[in-house]
Amino acid sequence: MVAVDADALSQVLSTVDLRLGVARRLSLPTGTLLPIPHDTITLVYVAEGSVHGHPPLSEGCRLDVDPGSRRLTIDPQGRRDRLVAGDAFLLLGGSPFALEAEDDASLMVMDLELADAASTLRAVLPEFITVTGFDALEPAAAALAENMGLVDPASCVRQGDPVICRMMATTVLLSVIRAWAANGCAPQGWPSPANDPFLDRVVDAIHEEPGRDWTVERLAGVSAMSRSTFAERFRNAIGRSPADYVTEVRIDAAKRMLEAGRAVSEVSRELGYSSDEGFSRAFRRRTGMTPSSWRMANRTPVPA
Repeated sequence: MVAVDADALSQVLSTVDLRLGVARRLSLPTGTLLPIPHDTITLVYVAEGSVHGHPPLSEGCRLDVDPGSRRLTIDPQGRRDRLVAGDAFLLLGGSPFALEAEDDASLMVMDLELADAASTLRAVLPEFITVTGFDALEPAAAALAENMGLVDPASCVRQGDPVICRMMATTVLLSVIRAWAANGCAPQGWPSPANDPFLDRVVDAIHEEPGRDWTVERLAGVSAMSRSTFAERFRNAIGRSPADYVTEVRIDAAKRMLEAGRAVSEVSRELGYSSDEGFSRAFRRRTGMTPSSWRMANRTPVPA
């Protein structure tokens, strides 16, 4: 079993920012194929019956929990392709894929849209994650998943419902990732997005202090590389420029702060922007909304 550092896992989970989570409950008669778009992130929870994959889910770690003893066993070779009631499956896109019902099956299928920094999540996770026995490992999240698709997504029209639906979807997604990582399926060195200890220092520093004046020269100094070498290695490993990554981390942090009720000016100063106008322009380019509009639409409800 590969041990995952709790702080590192928490950091990965904290970066997950769900823009949209639409769940639907599907009934698949025996032999029915469910194509899953290759360019989307999809989470599937098997509520009833069983399914298998096309192509087969013959690789990847499997977690199995005995329902009676709740004893967890791990099959790192992942030789089983069949998913049964209580199993969860996360597909991060990249290849065409379909599920086929082996018998009459009921699935909760969640289409997810993540914020800009989601590409970091794609970088640290495999193409798909399978958690068998998810209902035993994460019973509260499994119960939430099983009931999310019972209503038409179009019915989420009351004030505050889109926020609540998104929070529910986020809870299930994070629980699947945690179950996979915390129970021994993560590869050695996970969750390094770059698989490069020098670049990992840079990524950690940006997340720890998103409001710092991160010039390329300063980031190169953290990585102990020359400016040109660092910029090239960072883009090749992370998939974007250092400046673009800093902006993504800042905007994701800003959204969390605004959702918590922080004032726009306070968020702007804390994240290192020289003016509220500059912060608003950067925020709008990434989200299509002004910070104040985002705060109003996404503020977390305060319990009475």
